[in-house]
Amino acid sequence: MNLQAGLWQQQTMKLAMTQELTQAIALLQYNAQELSAFLENKALENPLLQIEPGNVQAMDPRKDRVKPTRKKVDKDKQNWIEQIGETVAFLDEYLKSQLDFNHLNSDRKRVFDYLIECIDENGYMRTELSEVAAYFQISEEEAFESLKLLQELEPAGIGARNLQECLLLQLKRDEKRNQLAEEIIEKYFNAFAEKKWKDISKNLDIQMSEIQEVFDRVQQLNPRPAASFQHEKSAYIVPDVIVQWDGSSFSVSVFDEALPKISFNEAYYQKFSSNHDKQVSRFIQENQQDYQWIMRSIEQRKETLTKVSLKIVEKQQDFFMNGPTQLRPMTMKEIADELEIHESTVSRAVREKYAQTPFGTFELRSFFSSTIKTTSDENTSSKQVKTIISQLVEGENKQKPLSDQEIVHLLKEQEGMVVSRRTIAKYRDQLGIQSSSKRKRYD
Repeated sequence: MNLQAGLWQQQTMKLAMTQELTQAIALLQYNAQELSAFLENKALENPLLQIEPGNVQAMDPRKDRVKPTRKKVDKDKQNWIEQIGETVAFLDEYLKSQLDFNHLNSDRKRVFDYLIECIDENGYMRTELSEVAAYFQISEEEAFESLKLLQELEPAGIGARNLQECLLLQLKRDEKRNQLAEEIIEKYFNAFAEKKWKDISKNLDIQMSEIQEVFDRVQQLNPRPAASFQHEKSAYIVPDVIVQWDGSSFSVSVFDEALPKISFNEAYYQKFSSNHDKQVSRFIQENQQDYQWIMRSIEQRKETLTKVSLKIVEKQQDFFMNGPTQLRPMTMKEIADELEIHESTVSRAVREKYAQTPFGTFELRSFFSSTIKTTSDENTSSKQVKTIISQLVEGENKQKPLSDQEIVHLLKEQEGMVVSRRTIAKYRDQLGIQSSSKRKRYD
């Protein structure tokens, strides 16, 4: 073994993770909204990169008023319901409107206002009566009287301190009061919720069918009495890719109309590029290179996203022709190998991006699924297995629901799918389907 010291010259190739490469990788995984925000921030930093205003223009109603055409009037008549202003109701105002404050002294009114402020978005009281009593220097009994006053208001169940109390408040407000339901919720709530009904049946000397009727009634109650007062704007998904069928073939295009249009600020460049100050010249040169890199990265992002989307459509033709039930197993490595790119590039390209298809809008990542063995030569996808599990559970005899082992048997006998019981349990949890013991009905 040669351990002598010396100098050797060796030529090697390696990938240097430069700042430009790091940002290019980040740019690839941006969805439309993130890329828009990135470009807007860049426009603030780089004076050579300007965002074109597009067709958005300020309107002067004194000059720009346009007489609507007959077609436009007819369209507006059809969409008249969309032009109605939304009436927003707030929970605190609604609760206070039900109470006559003239019959409350100032101290009681302050306690009542404070309790309303302690109600969370679901309608539950999120403070202890002991804290209320200490804050206002009153007894807990007086604090409880104010809470009772609040709980008598609409919506039923408001101001409850837990789910059990919320359900009880609604049951007691019902015109056809169900004494059995109130007793079960009050004394056997945990066992009832966990469907350990045999003990309840034995202790109360009632039939399981009677408990089933209570369960059906409780299912009609509202566990979140204040939910209707939450005012969240609807979330809209802007697709990154459009997949269309013209009757003979598919076309794939990247939807970039939602992105801001950027251009090179030639006037600014001409004004300062001839400046003899070294710092100004370096600033202009760096920002010019930054602009060119951004344009190349956007084009490369579009090209990569188009290639990956085209390959997805090519390998999932059954899905795009017949719908989600025909999704075949496919991995990102499979796409990466055929496109001769790294698997991580595929992962970044499909990250939080959506495709508009003839069957709706789907996340690009949802087209990838693991392989499930079958008794035939062809394999199937995990998504297909989940779809069939949902169908089996939906059509089962509710008095004798299917166990996980029975589902395993049916999948193999009817569909030729070889799945373990543990996998069935995992898929069932992912689908939000309860175990057979909790799905059983006692009608």
